[in-house]
Amino acid sequence: MTGHVTGPHVAIVTGASRGIGRAIARRLAADGIAVAAVSRSLRPGEGTLPGSLEETVTQIRDAGGRAVAIAFDLSDPYADRREILQRAHAAFGAPADIVVNNAAAPRHFDRRFADMTRTAFAQAVETNVWAAWELAALAVPGMRERGAGWILTISSSQAGPRKGPPFPPNPTGGAALYGGTKAFIDRMTTGAAMDLYADNIAVNALAPEYQVATDNALTVPGVTRDNSEPEETIAEAALALCTGDPGTLTGRIAYTLSLLAELGRPVRTLDGRAPLPGWQPGDIDPVRLRTPYLTT
Repeated sequence: MTGHVTGPHVAIVTGASRGIGRAIARRLAADGIAVAAVSRSLRPGEGTLPGSLEETVTQIRDAGGRAVAIAFDLSDPYADRREILQRAHAAFGAPADIVVNNAAAPRHFDRRFADMTRTAFAQAVETNVWAAWELAALAVPGMRERGAGWILTISSSQAGPRKGPPFPPNPTGGAALYGGTKAFIDRMTTGAAMDLYADNIAVNALAPEYQVATDNALTVPGVTRDNSEPEETIAEAALALCTGDPGTLTGRIAYTLSLLAELGRPVRTLDGRAPLPGWQPGDIDPVRLRTPYLTT
């Protein structure tokens, strides 16, 4: 890893009980990074979907990695998010130098603009935007102390504008709330990257090219395993952004497959032990690559 960090590398990964967060936590741990896995679902059966922090931590430890579970509700505006950093520091003996903001509020694709509620709006902004901002900002002093840092927030292609008229049919509608918070994340990323550049802290956003075939994503109309990418691609892209040179790989609003192709980055299994068949940079069909909305 570049960046000249003193001591062991410590990552905080939110939303790590399942899906993208669990995949990223496992891949970081496989690269020798100590992982503090954060989510509300500590034990199996506590969430509406399969997955728990205990299971994530067990998978990491069984593969030879280091991990600790931190049960925490990031949607609670009154919760003290400094507790996450303190518990991670206590577990691994060093401040976190990597923060991956993956936790997200319900997407409410079933609600159109005129039908959105204040409660849903507040929860989305609190979880998707302010919790990510605050947790990253709270980690900055420790990153400065260590000499480098990496902040990564998981975004979405929904951040891009709906183009029209005419507006082509879309199973998620206008996605004004979810897409709006993800657009906020993208702009927050480029601003934070500028503000923290002199501190040797990389700040990036990463989105699936289209979608990742997680249990949660498969509940969205039109999402299938055939038209999605596997968890390993976003996990590998996240690892690249969390270990790259903060002097050059920062301020990026990246898409997974496009980034992997650009970097020529081999994609490995989540335990890091083998290449993932069919998803190496040379295997990626160019038609899968998305044009970033800021360049159109």
